[in-house]
Amino acid sequence: MKASLLSLFVVLSLVYFYAQSSNAAPTCGTVDMKAASCITFATGKDSKPSAACCAGLQQLAQSVKTVDDKKAICRCLKAGIKNFAGVQDKLLSRIPSACNIKVGFPVSINTDCEKLH
Repeated sequence: MKASLLSLFVVLSLVYFYAQSSNAAPTCGTVDMKAASCITFATGKDSKPSAACCAGLQQLAQSVKTVDDKKAICRCLKAGIKNFAGVQDKLLSRIPSACNIKVGFPVSINTDCEKLH
């Protein structure tokens, strides 16, 4: 009886953990990896966002399930941008339309991620 209760507890714990982890916002490492190929456009080195840039951002956009997901991705992007010199706000703001992605908020270095809804 104790063994079956313990087994049930372990199974339920794993199901709960899996459900929680599958609903979690992407990590900053994932966000950075998906957005990294956009830097050459954001710094003016490329005339348009690459296919890899657009594909990565499309994947991020599709991963948004909640407002908290959107805020988390926004915070990661803002933190990541600080690591690159020469990022131009006017070019950042063009990426969603150039990639045909609807993000639902203005893309800018100055976006307040906590005010997203």
